[in-house]
Amino acid sequence: MLRAYSTQGKQNMKNEVQGVKPKSRGMRAFGFIKICFVLGAGFASSAHGETGPVSLPDKSFPESITSTPDGTLYVGSFNNGGVLKVAPGGKAEQFVAPAANGSRSTLGVLADEKSGTLYVCSNDISGLGVPGPSDTKGAWLKTFDLATGAAKGSFALADPKSFCNDIAVGSDGTAYITDSFMPNVYSLKPGGAALEIWATDPALAPAKDGVGLDGIALGSDGHLYVTTYIPAKLFRISVKDGKAGVVTELKPSRPLDHADAMRAFGNDFLLIEGAGKLDKVTVKGDEAQIETIQDGLSEPVSVTQVGNTGWVAEGKLSYIIGDNKGKDPGPFLLKPVTLAK
Repeated sequence: MLRAYSTQGKQNMKNEVQGVKPKSRGMRAFGFIKICFVLGAGFASSAHGETGPVSLPDKSFPESITSTPDGTLYVGSFNNGGVLKVAPGGKAEQFVAPAANGSRSTLGVLADEKSGTLYVCSNDISGLGVPGPSDTKGAWLKTFDLATGAAKGSFALADPKSFCNDIAVGSDGTAYITDSFMPNVYSLKPGGAALEIWATDPALAPAKDGVGLDGIALGSDGHLYVTTYIPAKLFRISVKDGKAGVVTELKPSRPLDHADAMRAFGNDFLLIEGAGKLDKVTVKGDEAQIETIQDGLSEPVSVTQVGNTGWVAEGKLSYIIGDNKGKDPGPFLLKPVTLAK
């Protein structure tokens, strides 16, 4: 899940994380990663059953959002770390404390009720001037108890260049994790002690001056689907007996602009475009029909479904690492969008 700042800002992020001096060229402001949350306690917000947006703390810079079927929302934080929880009709409250379980800046988040686990991608992005709440180096998958927020596990992505972006969980409980700076999808089996490289392919490698794997979701056909951010592409990774097979690039019905977070949506998918769109994606063979559900979103980074509502996190990351850095980002919101299958 990469969500919410400029093309060059995202490349600068890649360069900084890997110790490369960023190039000095103009940045367009929109989305890269997804997250959001804050050190503080209660902040005004309404929840899933209501039609109004959910307010998040000032300068919380959300990067990813997930939910449980009862409508509880969970949001990570690009700058503050930790995870906030918004109960239906309630306020945003700290659920996972910043730096808990050795976490740092929190990006992709995924709630899995079946295993009672909250999966969290943690990364060191101090090279961007965003120190985060701890001094943990590298990219990690962190797990927490979904009921209590207590730490459960900690799993390193193998390569020093890795960047943990987003997570999906299969019906057998296996977690799959995208690596934005290496052409790898990792897996973590239930009870596993370490991440394994589940799929790797040159087609998934970051392009020059680009950013690679981002969103990830399991399709109703049993195959795994992923996005790359820059250039924006969609791929299917075939799955047979739990093992990765052929990687196929899908042809979209129209060009995509910064393909970010992706979630399963019945037989289809919800997709965030960092340029400001929430889309419905219908895959037929090797083609992907793109239907815009909502346009005009403010640097969206992620989406989660609760009933017939899609909750979109607006990350506004250009205001912390992009063209708008130093400017007032205004309020941070989770916006409800009505979905129709």
